[in-house]
Amino acid sequence: MLGQSMPRQGQLPNGNFEFGPKPSQMKGTKVMDPHSIPHWETSGFVEYIKSGQKQGDMLLVVPEGASAIRLGDEASIKTKVKVKNGLFYSVSFSAARTCAQEEKLNVSVSPNSEPMDWGILPMQTVYSSDGWDSYCWGFLAQSDEIEIVIHNPGVEKDKACGPLIDSVALKALYTPKRQRGNMLKNGNFEEGPYIFPNTTWGVLIPPNIEDDHSPLPGWMIESLKAVKYIDSDHFGVPEGKRAVELVAGRESALAQTVKTVPGKTYDLIFSIGDAKNSCEGSMMVEATAGKVILQVPYESKGAGGFKRAKLRFQAISTRTRIRFLSTYYHMKSDNSGSLCGPVIDDVKLVGVRRPGRV
Repeated sequence: MLGQSMPRQGQLPNGNFEFGPKPSQMKGTKVMDPHSIPHWETSGFVEYIKSGQKQGDMLLVVPEGASAIRLGDEASIKTKVKVKNGLFYSVSFSAARTCAQEEKLNVSVSPNSEPMDWGILPMQTVYSSDGWDSYCWGFLAQSDEIEIVIHNPGVEKDKACGPLIDSVALKALYTPKRQRGNMLKNGNFEEGPYIFPNTTWGVLIPPNIEDDHSPLPGWMIESLKAVKYIDSDHFGVPEGKRAVELVAGRESALAQTVKTVPGKTYDLIFSIGDAKNSCEGSMMVEATAGKVILQVPYESKGAGGFKRAKLRFQAISTRTRIRFLSTYYHMKSDNSGSLCGPVIDDVKLVGVRRPGRV
């Protein structure tokens, strides 16, 4: 049944596609009946893939359970979900490339047939060792029922090429208030997209995400590549349950703009560490406050750990951009070729009462 009501967070009904078409509704792997996958409607060349299925010499791996779906050129899946009008949400899903080097996905939501909000998520780079990544995308609900569409805009001539999709979930996000003793919103990154509890690769927050559309409330992703949202169940996290891993060098940047008083002195205090994910070597995080830059080195053994750092600066305007990026590119030492990087967490911005005194 479409239109089922959602709790604050969790997998969508049949979001892992374990309930699939009947054999009579398929031709080989192709889904022939657009209403044959419970809770979902398909359009175009959609395949129902079983774990262990082969495509030529390549084994198609399903990240969770026994089944996933593949979207061919211009194909899409959609479902209706009851939500709370005016609340901000993030949709998370797992995806993997199977053919093209330039695959991408268009995610959209709408209160009717016309999309009210949409985003293009690039899939050129694989960040996990498993060949799968989880992605997220944020939106504001503008009705009590929405339609979520995942669409493959298509770059291949082969209709059977396209990304595998699995494990689609939704999470309501609340606008974080500034905590006492911290001028930044969500400085500990505890409020963010849904992370699938049975996956070990975190969730990618896509590039070029502005503040009003960020699935990481309070923060912007002002870079060409994604940043990774990680949890303490599967990674080394300096503080609390969540943190951000800067996985793509200088192309992976995190930023927040905050109101400041010109001439006043501030301290930007933060943790830098590694995610306990075999990301080893000499790391460097570049922290920027307005025009002041601090480079913080961290020697990673890939086994977890962190240190605190502080950037003191004097504001020169009424608004100051706080920004973090990784100076270097890093790859895991497990021979997977997966990108990784330093972890940022527990970021605080505080005013200094008198210069020279903390």
